[in-house]
Formats: sequence, structure tokens, C-alpha cells
Amino acid sequence: MPGLADTTVRLLGQEPLAGRLPTAEQLRIAEILDKAGFAYLEVSGGGCFESAVRRGVESPWERIRALKSRVETPLGLALRGRFLVGSRPVDDDFIRRFIASAAASGIDVFRLHDPLNDVSNLREAADAVAKAGGEFEAGLVYSPGRTDESDPLMEQARELPSLGATRILLHDPTGSLQPHRARELVTGLRDTTKLPVGIYCQGSAGNALAAALEAARAGAELIACAFYPIALRLHRVSGEAIAEALTGLGLECDIDVSALWEASDVVDEFIGDEPVTPLAPRIAVRAAQHDLPASLVAALESSLRAQRAADRLDDAIEELVRIRAEVGYPPLASPIGHVLGSQALLNVLSASRYSVVVDDVRRLVEGRLGTSPAPIDKNVQRAVALTADPESAENAAALDLEEVRAQAEGIASSEEELLLLGLFGKDAEPLLHTIRGRSAGDETLATGGVDQARAERIRELVRIVQETGIGEITIEESGMRVSVRRTDDRAPAQQGRPTRRRCRRPSRLRTASSASRRRWSGRFTALRSRAPRRLWRRASPSVWARHSAFSRR
Repeated sequence: MPGLADTTVRLLGQEPLAGRLPTAEQLRIAEILDKAGFAYLEVSGGGCFESAVRRGVESPWERIRALKSRVETPLGLALRGRFLVGSRPVDDDFIRRFIASAAASGIDVFRLHDPLNDVSNLREAADAVAKAGGEFEAGLVYSPGRTDESDPLMEQARELPSLGATRILLHDPTGSLQPHRARELVTGLRDTTKLPVGIYCQGSAGNALAAALEAARAGAELIACAFYPIALRLHRVSGEAIAEALTGLGLECDIDVSALWEASDVVDEFIGDEPVTPLAPRIAVRAAQHDLPASLVAALESSLRAQRAADRLDDAIEELVRIRAEVGYPPLASPIGHVLGSQALLNVLSASRYSVVVDDVRRLVEGRLGTSPAPIDKNVQRAVALTADPESAENAAALDLEEVRAQAEGIASSEEELLLLGLFGKDAEPLLHTIRGRSAGDETLATGGVDQARAERIRELVRIVQETGIGEITIEESGMRVSVRRTDDRAPAQQGRPTRRRCRRPSRLRTASSASRRRWSGRFTALRSRAPRRLWRRASPSVWARHSAFSRR
């Protein structure tokens, strides 16, 4: 009987959906999914940690604990081998402490894959998971090229039982896994390892669902999915569709589909009236043609547009494919795909191959990230050696937690915060300062008679005003009125210089208490990515916003 693992909560916590739903609503969704019958809920991963650090509002550790306190279904965490949730490898002690912190926060299942399919990089993490009492799911990355051949995957898979893996999970980040290959690989992995096999796939045009169904027919015991509105947006396997299809095929699937539709209604309240973000045909076609992740092709085009070289997308893709072959056909799972993409852009825009080498490409060629599936081109090895900078060699070493601790005095007050600082460096400092100042902010709002739930909504409104060109937001409903206004406090202009109007933080906040507990903040969540005038069309009769005159000169 195939089981399902839901990834919706993780996908809601990372780009492009991060911040679209308030945390309270994500917790509500988790409570609904808790009674649906999933094997586990995958609630976090590298994308969630990166989004949390970039937004600087909520600690990813707090989010995991909040979810754990509300559900009984096991919680899962996706990790990138020695990279964990970052883009730089860390040392063994760092890995042990991170996994111990994750287990203490409530993670039960650890889905570990190495971006290079070098399973020796999973050994320390596997030991740490065992010591923490967690379940270790070993991922193998499917990516066309050298790694889509069966023999290399089976060779790596043979080592996984000795690492303590409880399941093999075939992971397809490019959307290129065809149904017949899914059947072959699931059968081969099961026969080779004698372990249960699962599948995590994605892709447009329905191939993800087709591959998942064929894998189930071949004996896959776990299929990763998301409920319908999220699966539709991100080209994942729909939980509703796969559950009903499996039942129709005579493969019993003990999932309460009505609970998934109930969870879909919660998403509909916030982003249901927004059209599905289209994937430009130019991007989708090239991604499918070259077996590349669509997000990687989109990132290449965005970077080229910024350099006024959008017409060179085909050149960049060809260079990316060429670089991948030269460095040993590594899979294109994050972060390796974006590392190779960065090198491809440098080679194309500079019209000189490897005159400048990206640091992570250097580490890959020198073997510091692990072993590539195929031999590395000798010319590339020579180019990397000739451009080496001995003074920066120490910066290429894996992160050492004690070194981070020595540099983090006065910034990180707990091991969890220290881990964030080690993984994301200075990018994590704004989040840590926010966490530090949260208690003071709570006291300020509490003195005005505002409860914790409303305090969070008020902070959300403040952030909307700060991040957009909106001059003022006023909300009134059932006796409660909140106004957040941007003011233009500027110093007197110096004589002989023109006056310049600049955005300032809201300096006036008015609240009135009320017994109402209705949720209203979510209606304005979408304003972060919309033009201010769109707000007028979204307002309801009981909730409105005024866009005051605000211009930049």
C-alpha cells in the first residue's frame, strides 16, 4: 500500500510562496493535514531557512516547534548532505549539532541527499540522525546525463543500508524523470538495497503524476505530494489526484481526500483569487529541451536581463551544459545547479572561459565538495589551478562551529542562533536582532491592550507599509480600527541643495481594542507584491485602505 508524504507546509515556507500566508494560517493547515493520514509532513528544508533569514521576521526553529506542538503526524526535514540547509559545506561537528537541534525542535524524519550523489558525504549526518533517534531517508538525485544511467545510481545505493537508511527516496529536481525510467529505477533500487523505495518528483505537462503512478505500480511505498492549489502552482504531484488515482488502480491509499480539499479552502482565502504565476514558454521549452530545472533557466534569464543580454540565453544554457560535462556531470539539485549557472554566466558575459572561477566551482573541481559522478576534464583542472589564490585558501575550508562561536559574541545567544549565523553569515544578523528585540516589542504593544495575535497582525501591516509605496493603511472591522501611516520626517535641506523626499518608517500607530477575533490581516498579505492601487480593488466593504499621495523625486 503506497503511503503519501505531504510537502505543502515546506513549500509555503519558501520562495515563491514565502510570506503569502500568515504563520497562524499555516499552522491551521498543518492541523487539518494532521488528520488526513499522511506518513509524515515535510515542513522545512533549505529553502525555508533561506527565506526565513532573508525576510528576517520569524526564526525557522520557532516555526518547527510551533508545528510540532499542534500535530501528531511525524515531521520531516529536507537536508542537502554536508550543505545542510545552506550553500556551503560544514564540518562534522556542525552537522551533529544542527541535526541534534532539529530533532530537539520536533523533527522526526530526515530526508538527506548529497547534491553530487556521493553517499559518503551522508555518513556523518546519518550517524547524527541515529543518535538523535530520528528516521533517516536517503535520497538519490536523478538528473539526465551521467547520473541518469542505472549503474552509477545502483552503485551508490549499495552503500546506503550500511549507513542506517530506512528508505531510499528517488529525487527528481529537473522534472525529467519519465514514467518508464521511474519503473526501472524503483525496481532496481529495491532489488539492490532490499529497502523500501519512495519517489519525489516534479514537472509540468503531467509527467510528475505519470511518473509517480508508474513508480507506485512498480512497488514504490512512499510518494511525496502537495495539496492541489500548491501542486498546481509549483508543478508538484497533487495529493488529491494521486490518492484517487491509486484507489482507482486498486492500490489502496489511506488518505482522507476531503481533508485536503478543506486545507485547499484555507489557501483559497488568501491567494485563491490570484492567477497562477505563468512560466514563460521560452523558459519552459528550454528547460524541457535541455533537461534543466525551470527555476535555474529562469534565474539565468533574469541575470542576463539585468546585464542587458537577454538575447544570450541560449548561449548561457549551452555553456551550462558544457560546464556540467567538464566538471563530471554533477546532478543539478540545489545548490550545485546555481553554482554551475553562475560560472556559465561569467564565461558568456566575459567572452573568456574560466578567466574567473566561482569559488564553489573551484571547490567542486578540487574535490572539496565530494566526488563527481564522472571524471573532471583535465583542462578545467589546469584552469582552476592557474587561477588559484593561496591567500584565500583558508576561506574554502568547511565551516567550523567553534570559529563561528568566537566571532558571534554578542550576536547569537543560543546554539540555534549560532547555527544560523554559521550557515548564513551576516545575512542572518537582521533576523537575530529581530528575535532579540521581539520581547521589547511585545511589551510595547501589550501596554496598549493588544493581544499577541493582534500584535502579530499589526507588525505585518507595519512591514507592508515599509516594503511598499503605500502611504497609509486603515482597517476597521467590528469595532476595531488600526491605522499604519508612513510619515516623511526629513532633516531641513541644506542651502544650495535640492530637497529629496525619502521613505521613512511609520511613526504613528493607533489601535482600538475590540472583542472581535476575526482574521483580517491575511487580506493584505498580497500587497507586498502588488502595486499600491491594486489595494483599492481588493478591499471589502468592511475593510478599506487609503493610498495617500506619496512620490519620489
